[in-house]
Parts: sequence; structure tokens; C-alpha cells
Amino acid sequence: MRISTLLRHFREGFKNIIRNGWMSFASISSIFFSLFLLGVFVLLALNINSMASNIESQVQIRVYLQTDIDQQKTNELENKIRKLSDVSKVEFVSKEEGLELLRKNLGKDGDALLDGYDKESNPLPDSFTVEVFDPQNIAVAASEISALNNGDEAKPITSVKYGQGTVEKLFKITNAIRNIGLVIVIGLGVTAMFLISTTIKMTILARRREIGIMKLVGATNSFIRWPFFVEGALIGLVASGITTIVVLLAYTKLVSMNEMELGLMMIKLIPVEELGWKITVLLMGLGTLIGVWGSTLSVRKYLKV
Repeated sequence: MRISTLLRHFREGFKNIIRNGWMSFASISSIFFSLFLLGVFVLLALNINSMASNIESQVQIRVYLQTDIDQQKTNELENKIRKLSDVSKVEFVSKEEGLELLRKNLGKDGDALLDGYDKESNPLPDSFTVEVFDPQNIAVAASEISALNNGDEAKPITSVKYGQGTVEKLFKITNAIRNIGLVIVIGLGVTAMFLISTTIKMTILARRREIGIMKLVGATNSFIRWPFFVEGALIGLVASGITTIVVLLAYTKLVSMNEMELGLMMIKLIPVEELGWKITVLLMGLGTLIGVWGSTLSVRKYLKV
């Protein structure tokens, strides 16, 4: 295709948008509202998934040791735990550190409740705090750590705790939230594609006579199709561009206005810098694709004259 012909198609496509103002406006509005709703739910799903992952990442294994275990045995046990495939991090917590952490966790009543306990009278054992690569495998990792007692006469581990029972319920809830969010986003995506393509088809339908006349006077299919192809792409690009700007501006405003209030509720929204490009690629890519797709399918029907 020659450059002059291609430029002609772009000019005609742009003129068609201006010439058919109300139908173009209807198409742009349809794309805007459909993609806006989709964008809102995608942002919601991403933030819910981030919150779920943050909650899961805080799940840890506490390995409590015998009170009379020596330092050499402690080091050997730590090395064995580090070598487990699911373990990502092991941190030794002495009984003195454990007592201080307990005081801190008890808040203002900590000093009163733990009054009289010092380095000599500390009843807490040494322990390890263990983190895993995949929180979903924390039960497996805990079982492997407990199994390290087998074959060891000293039995250095007294207990392994990770919130058994509660953690499994937590994972079920977070997985359910993720799955529900994914289903809603996919459903909205399919609905948006249907509504947008239907609107664009109605736009082309209103101009079927124009297409028929061009076909009868000898215009080739590609000559007829290209301006509509460009028109659909421009409509999709403009509408999705407006949608992207509105969605990201609204989300930026939400983050800045509610950062303190949400922070007090232990809720932290993902910064715009981290997901802005994802939303931009998704909305603009989808809008442009559907604009082209809707125009191409609609014109093809009326080329058979």
C-alpha cells in the first residue's frame, strides 16, 4: 500500500468521526463507561490481592527450643532448618529478646504483668522465627521442622507453632477473595467487549447505504474497509485514553485523600506508580482492539453486495 493511499485512509477515518458526530459520541461514551467500570474493578481486584498477599506474608513459624540446649546444638539445628527447601529465612530469638517482644506486645500493661521477670528468672525458651517462600506451604514446612527431632536423642525442639487451624481458614478466605475478584473482572471484560462492539456495529449499520454505494461504483473491499478500520481504532484509542486518565486521576485522589484514614485501619492501597502502567496498557489496548474488531466485523457484512 502506498503512503499516499494510507494517508488518505487516515484522513477519511478522522473525517468520518467528525461527520458522524453523534454516532461517534455514542461509541466513545459506550467504550468509556464500559472500560471505566472494568478499570475500577481491576484496581479493586489488584488491591485486594495485594492485601491478601500482605496478610499471608506475615504468617510465620515459631520454633521453641529446650531450655537446656547448648549453643552448638542450636547452631546445628538452625543450619538444618535453613537447608529445608520451603524455608526462606531463619532468625534466632533469644529468651531475653522474646521477653522484650512480649512486653512490647502487651502494650502499656506489659511492665506490670511481667514485673519480677528478668534475665535470671525469664521462663521463656530460645526460639527461631521461620519464614517460607510460599505461605501456602507453611504447614508442610512446619511438619518438616518438627521431623528434625526424629533420630535426635536430645529432642531440641519442644514445639512448632504457626497458628494451625486459623492459618488454613485465612488461606481459604484469601483464595476465595482472589477467585471471586478474577471472575468479576473476566465477566466485566466480556460484557464490556460485547457492549462496545455492539455500539460500533450500530454505528456502521447506520452507514450501510454508504458502503453499498461505494461497492457498486467499483471500490475494492480493502479501499472501503480501511477508513472504517482507522475510524474504529481512533474511537477506541480516544475513549480508552479518556477512561485511563479519569480512572488514574480518581485513584490518585483516593490514595492521597484517604491515606491516613485507611492506614489507621491497616489498609494500604497500592501506589499509583506501581500499577499505573498496567491499567494504561490494559484499558488503552483493550479499547483500541475492540474498536478495530467491532468495525472490521461490521463492515465485512456489508461488503457482500
